Amino acid sequence: MAGSWATFGVDLHVDLSRTGSGLRRGLTDALREAVRGGRLAPGTRLPSSRSLAADLGIARNTVADAYADLVAEGWLTARQGSGTRVAERPVPVPASAARRPRRSWGPAYDLVPGTPDLASFPRAEWLRASRRALTAAPNEALGYGDPRGRVELRTALAGYLARARGVRADPEHILVCSGFAHGLMLLGAVLRQRGARALAVESYGLDVHWGLIERAGLGSVPLPFDELGTRTAELSELGANGGGPGGTGGAGGAVLLTPAHQFPMGVPLHPDRRAAAVDWARRTGGLILEDDYDGEFRYDRQPVGALQGLDPDHVVYFGTASKSLAPGLRLGWLVLPPGLASEVTAAKGGADWSCGVLDQLTLAEFITSGAYDRHVRASRLRYRRRRDQLVAALAARAPSVTATGIAAGFHAVLRLPPGTERSVVRAAAWHGLAVHGLTSYRHPTATPPPLDALVVGYGTPSDSSWPGALEALCGALP
Repeated sequence: MAGSWATFGVDLHVDLSRTGSGLRRGLTDALREAVRGGRLAPGTRLPSSRSLAADLGIARNTVADAYADLVAEGWLTARQGSGTRVAERPVPVPASAARRPRRSWGPAYDLVPGTPDLASFPRAEWLRASRRALTAAPNEALGYGDPRGRVELRTALAGYLARARGVRADPEHILVCSGFAHGLMLLGAVLRQRGARALAVESYGLDVHWGLIERAGLGSVPLPFDELGTRTAELSELGANGGGPGGTGGAGGAVLLTPAHQFPMGVPLHPDRRAAAVDWARRTGGLILEDDYDGEFRYDRQPVGALQGLDPDHVVYFGTASKSLAPGLRLGWLVLPPGLASEVTAAKGGADWSCGVLDQLTLAEFITSGAYDRHVRASRLRYRRRRDQLVAALAARAPSVTATGIAAGFHAVLRLPPGTERSVVRAAAWHGLAVHGLTSYRHPTATPPPLDALVVGYGTPSDSSWPGALEALCGALP
């Protein structure tokens, strides 16, 4: 007569037939141990004596008596109308834990770039879109699905990207992935399969991206950088047709760029250099991987359109909801050249294992209902206001520091006096700030001229904490 209690999802792990002291004592001991050990949490409602007796195959009075014993001991509570529950009891703190010093949980303010203001996530609008999407979703949508992602989202993205970013997209050639990193892993695998040995990158960027390229079995070769952005004319020296580090055997090379708003330097790629990159791709059969990570957030002039619009046959467009909504959604997308779409889809697998269907359907509804545009407009105003406050505070309190790369996005590069970057980063830590120096974004084999600067993400703090973060930043600057 093993006590499975299966109908209530709790296993007592006791065989009542082996309790030498009787069923009542055996059940009482088992319940007491379940409460003491934490398997029955405080406040848990126990089944009625009739239900438990039927489940265990014993007399109802035996269960009722066991309950009464535990109520008397204080392990359970019994009230008319609320049934029998596990009593609320203080959890004893081990003496060793009580003596342990209090742990510090990090800086008071986070100014590391890359994360939007998560407190402004449109929860109510997202919930409404989720309800509408789930109500309208066909039953088949809840299956494993097309590896490219739900057609509703791919269709919504094609329309939005054409309107907002100048991307020429066919839903058939859009692939939904779980963020930029996932998309880069897929492209890295395809390039390696095609025979590539290396990928050209910008001199400044994210080490996590360079690491993903290496994991795909490729090297990363930095291109020179100056005030006009990445020097794309240098692509011709990377050895297309397998002759050098950028070669891919029988095809041209490949390059990863952030042309609309270079990360982290913040400059848009000069039109002549955009044209040079496209011309190189056409001549050599090369491939441009365009990371449009914050293209929607431009303040001082018309948005710089996506490079993909110049040549959809040689540019892979990477987009993501990580900056416009939240990175926790794990939703990104690739707009693929027709000649590459089947290979990348095959690399993702035979089904959409990585992206939740409900979030895809919700984002599709969020876009088509206009809620996405409204949220982006509100965010653009919020980040522009913070940018203006940052510039004003620098002028008033740290005039030797200049902010650059601020026409778009929600981070700024603060140029520092020569030789001061490390000391300012240390001072920021003393002021409770998490902030990175520009050096941490420089490719390890790049040789740009030395430049002391901070990379400040002014989008990360909430509206309530932003004034304190700005005050701490100014206190740390020379």
